[in-house]
Amino acid sequence: MKKYLAEFIGTFVLVFFGCGTAVVLGGFTGGMESGFLGVVAIALAFGLAIVAAAYAIGDISGCHVNPAVSLSMLITGRMNLNDFIGYVIAQVLGALAGSGVLAFITSASQGLRGFGANGYGELSGVGLNMAGALAVEVILTFVFIMTILRVTDNEKTSNMAGLVIGLTLTFVHIIGIPLTGTSVNPARSLAPAIFTGGAALSQVWLFILAPLVGGAIAAFVHKYLYSTDK
Repeated sequence: MKKYLAEFIGTFVLVFFGCGTAVVLGGFTGGMESGFLGVVAIALAFGLAIVAAAYAIGDISGCHVNPAVSLSMLITGRMNLNDFIGYVIAQVLGALAGSGVLAFITSASQGLRGFGANGYGELSGVGLNMAGALAVEVILTFVFIMTILRVTDNEKTSNMAGLVIGLTLTFVHIIGIPLTGTSVNPARSLAPAIFTGGAALSQVWLFILAPLVGGAIAAFVHKYLYSTDK
């Protein structure tokens, strides 16, 4: 239960601070979240949230805070099916709690709106279509999880894993925010979509499927590249 509670807390932190930064910046006149500084600020918020969570709970649960990460760990044999199910439930509940707190804050403010939901088409900053959004999310998740698997697989780099993973999440957000809002995490996408409703909720299937596909591909590629078999 300690592992599941840690995953709940870590995912709460990720959603509240990452999506919350997008919500707060969106409350400024002109929608500051869509400008260059806004994109960088949101990317850093997600990345730094992961860094904080990794060093706070990493020793307890590994700080997956992402069903796609947990799926890759299941495929590579680093966790069992029971833990995978428990992790995913905890992650989704943590994300819902994060979005729930954001809902409370926005309801108490006259200038804040939204929950940082992902989207394509009219919800994309550049009008990216469904196929483009699917490709973007698969690629970004692949890069993100390949980095996670490798940096946590090597004892020489494991002490720096939290920082490396956080910087990589920042890196993928910088390109991904204008395109899809950047998911790479089904739990992070599901919770804001539920609270937002409408088009965001109807499109959330893509932001659940694509990260899982990207994570699975990363796991199989990692197993092949670093297999001891010649």
